[in-house]
Amino acid sequence: MKVRRKIIEIDEELCNGCGQCAEACAEKAIQVVNGKAKLISETYCDGLAACLGECPVNALRIVEREADPFDADVIPHRSAGDETAEHGAGGPHIEAGPALPCGCPSTRMEMFSSPCDPANKPNVYENSGSALSHWPVQIRLVPPSAPFLHNAHLLVATDCTPVAYPRFHLDFIEGKTVLVGCPKFDDAEDYVDRFAKIFKVADIRSITTVVMEVPCCSKMPLILQQGMRKAGVQIPTEVVVVSTRGKILRREKRV
Repeated sequence: MKVRRKIIEIDEELCNGCGQCAEACAEKAIQVVNGKAKLISETYCDGLAACLGECPVNALRIVEREADPFDADVIPHRSAGDETAEHGAGGPHIEAGPALPCGCPSTRMEMFSSPCDPANKPNVYENSGSALSHWPVQIRLVPPSAPFLHNAHLLVATDCTPVAYPRFHLDFIEGKTVLVGCPKFDDAEDYVDRFAKIFKVADIRSITTVVMEVPCCSKMPLILQQGMRKAGVQIPTEVVVVSTRGKILRREKRV
C-alpha cells in the first residue's frame, strides 16, 4: 500500500548521466540507465537525499507524494566488484572482503594491521581524562528539555567516529554537549523530529557534526538541516568527515 512520504525525483532533461548520485546512494535506489539516472525502485529510496549534494547539474530534488514505503530489508546486495578501496600504492596494507548483505559500503570488511603497521595499538595521552560533561549521550535518550542542551555548542557524532578517530575527546568534545547516533540503523524521521524539538527550545549556539566517510553517515548533516528547517532556525554548523583509518578528510563550514 502506498503512503505519502518524501522521495527523490530526477529531471532527466537536466541529468548528464555522470553517476555521482548513484555512487552517493547507499541504498542503491539510483542507477544510470541509457545515460540517465533512474530511480530503480521506490522501496529502495529512504527520502533523506544523500544524493542531492552530489549532482553537478541540480537534476535531483526531494518531493512529497504517494509512493511505496521504504523497506531496508529488500535493498539489493552490492557485489564485491562494486566496492573499491581508494588507497594509494604507498598506503598501508589493507585486507578487504565483500560487503555484508545490506547494500551499504560501510559494511565492507577491512583489516588495517600488518607487521609494520601501528593499527590496533593504543595511543596513550598522559593526564587526558574524559572530556564528557553529561549523560546520556544517545540521541534517542536525551529529552529536548535536558539542562545540558540549553545554550550549548552541540557535537553530533555518528556512532563509529569516536572509535575510528583516536583524539576524539581531545579534539572534539571539550566545551561541547555530545549526542551520538546512527542514521543507518535508527529512525531518521524520528531524529529529524527530535532535533527540531531541541532546536526550538534549547537555543543551540553552534553544531559540529562528525561523520565517517561512508555514504550512510552523510545522512546525519541532512537530518540536522531538516531539523533546523522544521524548527524555523538557522544554526552555524561545521561538518567533519573522518576516514575509516581515523584521519580527518575534510571540514566544511555551513551556515
